[in-house]
Amino acid sequence: MDVVVTGLGLALRGVDDARGLLAPDPPAPDGDDPVARLTGRGLRYRDRATRLAMCAARDALAAAGLVRDGALTVPAHRAGVVASTNYGNVDTVCDAVTTIAKETYAGTSPMALPATASNVVASWVAITHGLRGANLTLCNGETSGLDAVHWARQLIAARRVGWVLVVGVEPVNPPVRHLASGGTGADVRLLDGAAALVVETAESARERGVPALAGIGPYARKGTWTEAVAAVREPGAGPLGLWCAPGGAVPPHALEPALTCDLTAKMGECSGALGVLQAAAGTAWLNDETSGVLATAGTGRDGGTDASAALILRAAR
Repeated sequence: MDVVVTGLGLALRGVDDARGLLAPDPPAPDGDDPVARLTGRGLRYRDRATRLAMCAARDALAAAGLVRDGALTVPAHRAGVVASTNYGNVDTVCDAVTTIAKETYAGTSPMALPATASNVVASWVAITHGLRGANLTLCNGETSGLDAVHWARQLIAARRVGWVLVVGVEPVNPPVRHLASGGTGADVRLLDGAAALVVETAESARERGVPALAGIGPYARKGTWTEAVAAVREPGAGPLGLWCAPGGAVPPHALEPALTCDLTAKMGECSGALGVLQAAAGTAWLNDETSGVLATAGTGRDGGTDASAALILRAAR
């Protein structure tokens, strides 16, 4: 079963579309805040991660033609969400814990307390757009984004859903900075943004009359990125068109990519958003090229004990 990407959305300062992820220079840090694009009621109790995810999700759904004039164009029970975020709503959780410590549970807000659930990002995105299919949140480190793309494809292959919105998001706020620095207070460069993809079968895309931007190929999860990349390389495969470097890792000589894109170097630690951002960058590149494939990996810790993931994207068939 061929599963393809049909929609992209971003919520990043200084980056207008996914092609901007391939630019050689880092995005301008003083760009407009993407959450300013959100309007309407009900935003007060939604944390920054949720707002960023909502921005990216809205654009991806519109680009794929799943939402038109604010209405879903496919059966709601067949459309799902897979979100990837490691820091997510940590600010809300910390606020709630602090309030309870000072005032007991009586001091908490009945509106804010439900937002301490770890799946709040995926839930709000689904509620906002009426996506009533499978709803998952992954928060398992740097591989989480690629894992999310993989699980979206698995849900479609298992016929649990027909369409999946994949969102990778990480916010920046004081609790996140504290955790990212290991409690030292050191200045760590962090991503504040989100990326979203819509995936579905190639047959579904043809039936709906929307273009397939990229095909999702083999995926592997191994102990090191070298093992993960080797596992997804198909026999007789040609040279890579693009290598999305996992945190500065140099690709094996045998791959000889035409282009390398290190999003961590340009945007800081991307955590759970990394894999989705890599897939968005690769999709944008493949949509402009006539051939080639993309390899991405979730971590740059080769030889260590952390798990790594790799994914191949192909030009859409």
